[in-house]
Amino acid sequence: MNAFAVNDLRALALAMKLGVLPVVAGVAAVLLGALPMMAWAETPGPPAMAQKPADLILRGGKVVTVDPAIGVVEAIAIRGYRIAALGDDATVSAHAGANTRVIELNGRLAIPGFIEGHGHFLDLGRARLILDLTTAASWNEILGQVADAVNSAEPGDWIFGHGWHQEKWRETPSPNVGGAPLNDDLNTIAPHNPVYLGHASGHAALANDAALAIAGIGDDTRNPAGGTIVRTANGRATGLLRENAQRPVEAAIARHQGRLTEQETERVRREQVQLASAEALRFGVTSFHDAGASFADIDFLRRLEGEGALPVRLYVMLHEASNSEMASRLPRYLMPAEGNDFLAVRSIKRQIDGALGAHGAWLLAPYADMPGSTGLALQPVEQIEAAAQIALQHGFQLNTHAIGDRANREVLNLYQRVWRKAGANGGRLRWRIEHAQHIHPDDIARFGQLGIIAAVQGVHCSSDGPWIPARLGASRAETTSYRWRDLLDAGAVLNNGTDTPVESIDPIASFLASVSRMMPNGKKFYPGQAMTRMEALKSYTLDNAWSAFEEHLKGSLTPGKYADIAVLSGDILTIPEAEIADVRVDYTIVGGQIRFAR
Repeated sequence: MNAFAVNDLRALALAMKLGVLPVVAGVAAVLLGALPMMAWAETPGPPAMAQKPADLILRGGKVVTVDPAIGVVEAIAIRGYRIAALGDDATVSAHAGANTRVIELNGRLAIPGFIEGHGHFLDLGRARLILDLTTAASWNEILGQVADAVNSAEPGDWIFGHGWHQEKWRETPSPNVGGAPLNDDLNTIAPHNPVYLGHASGHAALANDAALAIAGIGDDTRNPAGGTIVRTANGRATGLLRENAQRPVEAAIARHQGRLTEQETERVRREQVQLASAEALRFGVTSFHDAGASFADIDFLRRLEGEGALPVRLYVMLHEASNSEMASRLPRYLMPAEGNDFLAVRSIKRQIDGALGAHGAWLLAPYADMPGSTGLALQPVEQIEAAAQIALQHGFQLNTHAIGDRANREVLNLYQRVWRKAGANGGRLRWRIEHAQHIHPDDIARFGQLGIIAAVQGVHCSSDGPWIPARLGASRAETTSYRWRDLLDAGAVLNNGTDTPVESIDPIASFLASVSRMMPNGKKFYPGQAMTRMEALKSYTLDNAWSAFEEHLKGSLTPGKYADIAVLSGDILTIPEAEIADVRVDYTIVGGQIRFAR
C-alpha cells in the first residue's frame, strides 16, 4: 500500500499498529495537488517492451490518480483487469502492442471510478419500474401520474410510486397534515386499486384506503413502536405512514408479489440489476456500497456474480435479518473482496432512527415545527448493541443509520461501550455511521478520536438545506447540520454517496454539493462547512475504498489495482464552480472493460 500523509503522531502510531496508514482527509489532498506531473510504471519488473502488451491505453489527458505517491500523469496502461502503468505519454505508449486499443483523451480528465458510498442497489432498479415522483412540483402532478397508471391497470392491481417530497412542491396541498396531503384524491382516482407512494426519504409513504384496508390499518389502529399512523384532528387516518407504520402495507405487498412464479420473480430481479447497473455506469460509478440487503438478496447477487452478470462491483451490507439469524448464518456469508471481485460482503447495517424530512430523525430537543416530538427510535439501543457484539464475534463491520443528533450520540456511545467491553481497537474495525447528518458540536471530535467513519451524502445537504431550518430552527440547523469541515478537521474519514434512489446516483451532482453546498434556491447552506475539491474527490474514491476495506484494490489509479476508471468531459477540480454541473461522463471502465461510452 502507498504511504498516505498523516497529520499527527497519534495517527501515525495508530497506522503502524494496524499495519496500514489511514486515509486522512485534507493532508493527502494537499500533497497530491502539489505533486508535479511524473512518470510511473510498475516496479519492480522487466522493461515495458519485454512484457505482455497492454490491452487498453488512455493517453493525452490529465490523469488524477488520487495516489499521493504518483500525483497527476498523462496516460495509463491497462492489462487484464488491473492497472499496468502510469506516466507520461511516451512511457505508457511503450506498453502498446498490435492489438492494444488506444483512447485519446485529448486533455480530458481521468480519475478513479466513482464509488457510491451509500445507496440501495435493487431499489434503484425497482425505482425505474414504478412511477417516478422525484421531479413532481405539485401534488396535482402526482395525481395525474397515478390517474394515468390506473387507466392502464386492471382492478386490484397495485400502483406504486416513489420520490415525492412535500417540501419541494410549489404550494402546500389543501387539506393537509404537517404539509403532507390526505389520501382523499387517491381514493377518488383509484377506488379499486391499492396505491402506495413512497416518500423521497424512504422513511414514509402515502397509501390510499384500498391499500390501508388490505394491510388492516384503520382509524382505530394503534401506532406501532417506532412508527406513526398520521391522523387528522378528528382521528381519521390520512394514509401517511411514518417509519415502522409502513410495515403492514409492505407485508401486504410482499404477499401480493408472492403470487408471482419463481421464474417471474427472477426475471424482475434481474431487470432491476440491469437497470441499476446501467444507471450507475452512465454516471461513472464502478463500485456501489449497497446499504441494506437480505440473505436472500445476497444469495441472488452471488449467483449473478458466478454468471459474470454483475456489471458493477458491490459492497453489500446485510440488513434484513434478526440478531439470532445473523448469529447462526454470518460465518457462511463473510466474503471479502479478492481477485477481480464483483461482490463483497463483510458488513452489517442497523438503523436507529428515521429521516428529518419525515420527522423521524431522533433529536436531543423537540422539532421546531412539531414541538411535541423528538422523532422516532426505530430499534432499541439494546438490539443494536447485541448486533454490534455479533459483528465483533464474526469479523463484520457495523454500519448504523443515524440522522438526528440524539441518534448520532447514542451510536457513538454504543460503539465506544462495545469496544471498551471487548478490548477492541475501534480504528481497526472501521465501523461507520451512515448519514451522520445532524451532530451535536460536543460529539463531532469523537468521530476522529474513535476512528468512526462518517458515511455522508453530499447531495442531501443541497437538497434538504432549504427546509432544514423549519425542522430545527436556524440556530440548531447551523450548529449541527452537515458539519463536514469540522469532521475533517477533527481527523474523521468521510465517505460520500447519494442514498440513491432517494437522490439521483449522479456523483458529479453530489461532488458539486460537497464543494459548494449550493441549494436549488440559489443560496449556499452554511458554505464554511464545504469540502475542498480534492477532499470531495477522495471522499468518492479512496476514502470510500478505505471504508470498505478495499483501498488495496481500488480508490486510486495505482499499478496493480483494479482498472476502474471514469473519464469526464471537464476538469471538475479546476473549472469554475458554475460549470461543474455541466460535466458529463464520457467513459466508464470497470476491470479494464469499457462498460459505458457516451
